[in-house]
Formats: sequence, structure tokens, C-alpha cells
Amino acid sequence: MNKLLLIILISSLFSCERDNWELKVQNSLSAYRTELDSFRYEFGGSCDMPDVKWFQFGMGNRTKIIYKHGALINAITTDTLFKWSVSKEYILPAEYTVILKTINGSWISITEDSSSVKITEDSKCKVIPGTESFIKLPDFENFKYPGIMKVLHQEILINIIYGMPVPNLYVYSKPWRRDAAMMAMCLNITGNIGLIKDWALSLSDPYDRNNAGETEADNLGQTLYILSFFSDSTSKLVSQILKEVNKFEVKEKSGTYIKGRSDFHEVPVYQTKWLKYGLKSMKIPDKYIIPDIADNYSALFWWDYKEHYVPGVDANDRKRYSYLGWACDHFHGEKKSPISNRDYPLTWEIKASQANYKGMATVDSTYVHEQNSSPHTWHASEIFLYLLEIKK
Repeated sequence: MNKLLLIILISSLFSCERDNWELKVQNSLSAYRTELDSFRYEFGGSCDMPDVKWFQFGMGNRTKIIYKHGALINAITTDTLFKWSVSKEYILPAEYTVILKTINGSWISITEDSSSVKITEDSKCKVIPGTESFIKLPDFENFKYPGIMKVLHQEILINIIYGMPVPNLYVYSKPWRRDAAMMAMCLNITGNIGLIKDWALSLSDPYDRNNAGETEADNLGQTLYILSFFSDSTSKLVSQILKEVNKFEVKEKSGTYIKGRSDFHEVPVYQTKWLKYGLKSMKIPDKYIIPDIADNYSALFWWDYKEHYVPGVDANDRKRYSYLGWACDHFHGEKKSPISNRDYPLTWEIKASQANYKGMATVDSTYVHEQNSSPHTWHASEIFLYLLEIKK
């Protein structure tokens, strides 16, 4: 549904055309579900996710708000902001909109656009405080799956909090560099990279140290890449990173590469690819070669250096860490990975070692019990970037 049609629908909500309007909303939701079915058929089907009807508002650096059971709840403080007794609800993920019919017959729309989150009730529109900031929301109309891309883009933007790009705002209090780098790739494409500028320029450590405090070698290239949008090689942190690289260097007759630990194991191909890409992004001379060895993370780096691949066992868990499978599919040109069986959210991560799943109780205890953080930005980014290659 395009923006003009959405405006027409919301305005007709408060006119004598309500029955006709409701049919249009049902048709819009049906069209989105048809797109999802087509997507699942073309790709890797779906995974069962918690049967919880909810939605989120507050993309970018806006107040984070959960909609569930007729209420809008501050996702951070858990305070109830608004509450209605409803007889009907329509959640339209691709329109960033929730439509409610109250038990007394009133119609309410809650919608998010490029300027703010708004509530329209009894023909009166009000902006929710803390949501007034500009973001770019493309319609992706030239792509095969525009509705899904809009939702994936939302799942990335919703997890920017206080300028920080986190994997999931409920279970992770800090950004992870590899997830943030994939988010940055998407944000740059959609014109929203400035949303994380302050965070990026505030970094003072080459590593995120999120995996049990380890200094993960892939963080070096990822941090360079993130900084490249806002800084240059004269940055103090860039100098620190270049010094840290020396600790991981492996020198062989064929050349020099880096090797360290990432996700608790050595993945030198993946780490060296990230380093080379970060250096290239920063326009810094690069002396490193990509080693010709098997590396189960090598296929996760699909956007450059694809010719450097030694067949082996790829890390492609398609249930718990579905972003791994999506990245490997992108590398190999395959379509084996799933998406959620729900309308929203479409992405997830399950049973991650460093996630605090108690935070998902704000949404629903089912997510806590299943150790499921939904949505998840690395997963959303991988699907989004894959779909960018599939035009109508």
C-alpha cells in the first residue's frame, strides 16, 4: 500500500465509508500475507515463532513503544502510555500502522511515518511525545518483495536506541560490532546512516568485548568500516586499530593475514576479509592476503573477495542463528533459509550465549521461555541485503 492510499484509508476511517475502508485494510493485510507466502515458497520456508500479536513503534532515535492488546507501552520503562478497550485490531506491519475499533465503536489509528508516530482518534491527530525526528522510509516499490523489505528495514531501525545500533533492544544493552556493521551497510543504502553517527564517533575501543570479554579479531575491520562513514585515517581510534592488527598477524611465504578468535573459534579468512574491507573503506594501504584455507565463517562475507573460498563446512544454523544461513545462501546464490511464520516480527535469534532473555518479558514471557529475541538486526540485515538484488 502506498503512502497516499494509507492517508486515504485513515481519513475515510472517520467517514461514512468505514465498511468500505475496513475491507480495504483487510485486502491490504491479505496482500502482505500473499507476499510472505510467495517469499517463503521461493526461499527456505518458515520457522515457528511465538504466537504473540504485537508491534513496535519508534524507529531510529525515537521513544520505543510496544503495541499489544489495545495498549501502547513504553518499551524501556514499561509504563502504559495509552490504553483502549478494543473489539477489533488490525496490525499492518508493512504500513507501520495499527488500526483499532473500540468497544464503543470508535476507530483509532496509530501509524509511524518519516516524521513521527501519530494517533488519530475521532478525527483528531496527535503526535506521541519523543517520536518527532526525521528518518527516511523508502517504499522499495521497484523490488520483488517491497512489503517484506519495509518490515525488515523497520526491524533494523527499531533497534537503534540512544543512537546505538543493537542486535535486539530488549536482550542486548550494547552494540556488537559485526551486527552494527551489517546494520550500517543497510542504513547507508536507505539514507539513514546518520542515525548512528554520534555512537560511532564516541567509540574509543577497537573491540566490543561482548563475547565474554574477548578481543575478537573481526572487530578491527568492522570498526574501521563503521568509522569510514564519519571519520578518516587520522582518527585516534583508527591508529589504535592499526596497532592492534599487529597482535593477530600471521606471516607466511604467501603473505600476511590475521588470525584470532571470533565467536570463540579461529576464523582467519573471515577476519582478514573484514580487515581488508575496513582498510579499503578507510582508503588505507592494505598489505594483507586472504589465506587459502577452509574457514566456516568465510561464506558469511559475501559482498567482496568471493573468489577467496576454500570449500568446507559453513556455519549456517538456520534455526537458532538464521543470519548465518542467510549470509551463506547469499554467498553461494542459494535460497534455503527461512523467515518467521508470523506477520511480525520476521527475524530472530535463539539461545545466544550472551543474550539476557529476561528483557523479552516486556513483550511476552513466551520469548523468555523459548530464549528467543525477536526481531534481530543481523538477521534482518542479511535478508534485506539479499532482497536488494531481486528487482520486480
